[in-house]
Amino acid sequence: MESIIEIQNLKKSFGTNKVLADISLKVNKGENLVILGKSGTGKSVLIKCIVRLIDADEGTVMVFGKKMEDLDERELNEIRKKMGFLFQSAALYDSLSVRENLEFPLRTLPDISTEDANKRVEEALQNVDLKEAIEKMPSELSGGMRKRVGLARSLILKPEIMFYDEPTTGLDPVTSRGISQLIVSVRKKYNTSSIIITHDIECARITADRVMVIENGLCIAEGTFDEVSKSENNNVKAFFQ
Repeated sequence: MESIIEIQNLKKSFGTNKVLADISLKVNKGENLVILGKSGTGKSVLIKCIVRLIDADEGTVMVFGKKMEDLDERELNEIRKKMGFLFQSAALYDSLSVRENLEFPLRTLPDISTEDANKRVEEALQNVDLKEAIEKMPSELSGGMRKRVGLARSLILKPEIMFYDEPTTGLDPVTSRGISQLIVSVRKKYNTSSIIITHDIECARITADRVMVIENGLCIAEGTFDEVSKSENNNVKAFFQ
């Protein structure tokens, strides 16, 4: 299978705190990789190293076959344009309407017409079942609706890679399940390759093609959800109990 992201022996410390001790992973085209781990185990740092918001101390990160550490700022920005992010907070601009929030990333497309922009906004909201909220303000939306708008905004540039950082945090079980199912439908519709960071086992069960468990900056289990859930490692068992 075609590899979209490939990491070899990644290490990152902050002072004496070794956050990533030695991480290697691969994400194939059209695959959802779920990374499970307790808070502070380096899951978010891993994503920041992949997109080079921070530089790793050692190791290599390959994205679309290119070494991220070798790229200049222009080349980095070209690759980042192919990436989408859904953060815990959805990161919406509270002073902008839903429509205006979705139009914001379209400013990076210099030749886009008003008609095409409107079409993209409506399509993105349709894909997250939220077209009726187009003129609402973020303050009028529930937590689950804000997450959906955040996802629609991430999808409007049709990314090839999606990063989900704790996508179900703070949501009730029914809404969490809906967001998890939406992640699956996004993968099918856009053929995205995704890394999903979570400690929500139900989210992992619904979304994962593969699961990787990180503990103390190391991968301690990897496989399908069923394979990892049957691990004999006590630290892995703790997630599933």
